[in-house]
Amino acid sequence: MADETVKVGMAEVKTALAPQSLITIGLGSCIGICLWDPVKKVGGLAHIMLPDSTQSRKSINKAKFADTGIRVLVDEMVSLGANKTRLVAKIAGGAQMFNFPGSSNVMRIGDRNAEAVKKSLKELSIRLKAEDTGGNFGRTIEFFTENGDLLVKTINKGQKII
Repeated sequence: MADETVKVGMAEVKTALAPQSLITIGLGSCIGICLWDPVKKVGGLAHIMLPDSTQSRKSINKAKFADTGIRVLVDEMVSLGANKTRLVAKIAGGAQMFNFPGSSNVMRIGDRNAEAVKKSLKELSIRLKAEDTGGNFGRTIEFFTENGDLLVKTINKGQKII
């Protein structure tokens, strides 16, 4: 494998096999959902932007939404040999990047994304092993298919593995 790192853009879903890693840059209110099959060492990353596809008139891109993006990711991983019953999840992102005085829940995209992701994972019986969500800062994440580690990098806050 020439390039060991697979780049995942906004509203994209990508999969990888060990020893590849998956990276997504600039998670603000968006959430990076990393799924992993520890036996087959198949990993996947979805960079979702919004919580719910039913609230959108133009929901052509299923990877854009928590409720549909996770399902697309699971299907792609299964096609690579992953077993749905073994999948575990780690998530990062969901920040409140802007503060609007007197704003309603509609503006709390980061929190709503985190809630929607957790709900979708629960519906699919996928265990959430770790998360780094919330706050008011962006994140870049790299997910390692070899061992399931998720490296979370934040500006002015350093980096950590979850």
